[in-house]
Amino acid sequence: MRRLQSGRFTEWLCKFEKNPLGSGTMIFAVGVDHAGAPLHDVACSTLIELGHEVLDLGQCDDYPDMALQMGKVIDAGDAERGILACGSGAGIAVAASKLPGIRAQTIHDTYTAHQAVEHDAVNVLCIGGRVIGSEVARELVRTFAEAEVSDEPRHLRRRAKVELLELEGLDANLEGDS
Repeated sequence: MRRLQSGRFTEWLCKFEKNPLGSGTMIFAVGVDHAGAPLHDVACSTLIELGHEVLDLGQCDDYPDMALQMGKVIDAGDAERGILACGSGAGIAVAASKLPGIRAQTIHDTYTAHQAVEHDAVNVLCIGGRVIGSEVARELVRTFAEAEVSDEPRHLRRRAKVELLELEGLDANLEGDS
């Protein structure tokens, strides 16, 4: 890893309150597998241009390895958000989403890049090196980095329910305020 210049629900909420995602300068981790490599430099340079710090996780062959590395970096508090890329963006999102505290999503349009952060507190953007080009990637990274997590009660309630699903699985009781 190198720096480039420019779970539990209560634990997650405490992290959110201490450092609200999207406010000011952040530290982003960036990592790719072999198929996502074409988007690595685009993601890093875009974040640096926006004034953020980049923790470069580099490249590996197997996307689950990079997803695990991303999860460890975010869990340790070394980065607030992440950008991952593989061929489609799907495999690396599936792997990353298995990790506590990671809300990864495959995103290939700017509307979703914004909404995923604002409504769902997605903290890892996953993109496909074989799906999008560098200009689309640049816009997605920019939109993702500039989006802020909403503190509207309806969004907080929904995110709490998602966290309950993660913690309790099929035994979760989501009844209550809707």
